[in-house]
Amino acid sequence: MKKDIDFGTVEGISVAIAATPSPTGDPTWDVYLLNNNAFPVENVLVTSKGYGVIDGNEVKTSVLRHMFERVEAKSFVQVEPIDPAIFHINNEYWVSYYIDRQIFDKKFVFVPDAVVEENLIDINMLQLRGVLHS
Repeated sequence: MKKDIDFGTVEGISVAIAATPSPTGDPTWDVYLLNNNAFPVENVLVTSKGYGVIDGNEVKTSVLRHMFERVEAKSFVQVEPIDPAIFHINNEYWVSYYIDRQIFDKKFVFVPDAVVEENLIDINMLQLRGVLHS
């Protein structure tokens, strides 16, 4: 049973939504998983989905699953592109991974309208501007 599994406390793992400048002027947005730890994480599963209400209508996106065998220490992986049209709903990223034989699990939720210009910061590891969720 899930209640019997000892999920360790997630530390040093972040999810970011960041913009890559484009020659056309409209940035390209992507979701990244960052490993700020001094050690790699393995068997990383990231499940993503969006949900919320737009104009009084309930909206849900498809559930996507991404698997990464290993994310090296002090590095990142691109999880998926993201359409700015869904910044107005919750965007959830559920991350599970292993360190040695211990499983770690955490849900990162970008609430509606969290990805806006005034919330953008410089994300050094990515060398991009975006919103960082730790």
